[in-house]
Amino acid sequence: MLHFVLGGARSGKSRYAESQAALYHEQTGQVVTYMATAQSLDLEMQARITQHQNDRPDAWLTREEPLNVSDALADFSAKDIVILDCLTLWLMNVLDSERALQPCVDELLVALNSTPADVFIVSNEITLGVVPMGALSRKYVDELGRLHQRVAAQADKVTLMVAGIPLSVKSS
Repeated sequence: MLHFVLGGARSGKSRYAESQAALYHEQTGQVVTYMATAQSLDLEMQARITQHQNDRPDAWLTREEPLNVSDALADFSAKDIVILDCLTLWLMNVLDSERALQPCVDELLVALNSTPADVFIVSNEITLGVVPMGALSRKYVDELGRLHQRVAAQADKVTLMVAGIPLSVKSS
């Protein structure tokens, strides 16, 4: 099962994905692993990371994967639930690295399709605004929009979070 959760900043997307994973865990007994893509590059981001860590149940595992999400997904079994938070930061990490973007995106999509784990993916919906002025910002928004379309096409469920309210966009 692949559930894609999108929303703007502070829309409640992580909390919603976590609540859905917790419900799924209660029903199945599967182990929950929080795969975090954020990197602590400044104090503000460290505070965000710490808050997210404090919000998670102690029994959940955490795996820090700013880049190697595809390889990490291969490590999980049908006994696992993975919360991938977040695709937005992962894409930024790839763009900042020396890696070629399209092979990384293709590998991610193959990994999502082949992992036996149940996966909840969190990502920021930033493509609803105006076209950014800078070339780098436009490239990022364009690539994220394309990535979202491809992940949503594979997903069993897609939920858009607006002001803390989940709106079903796609359901199986």
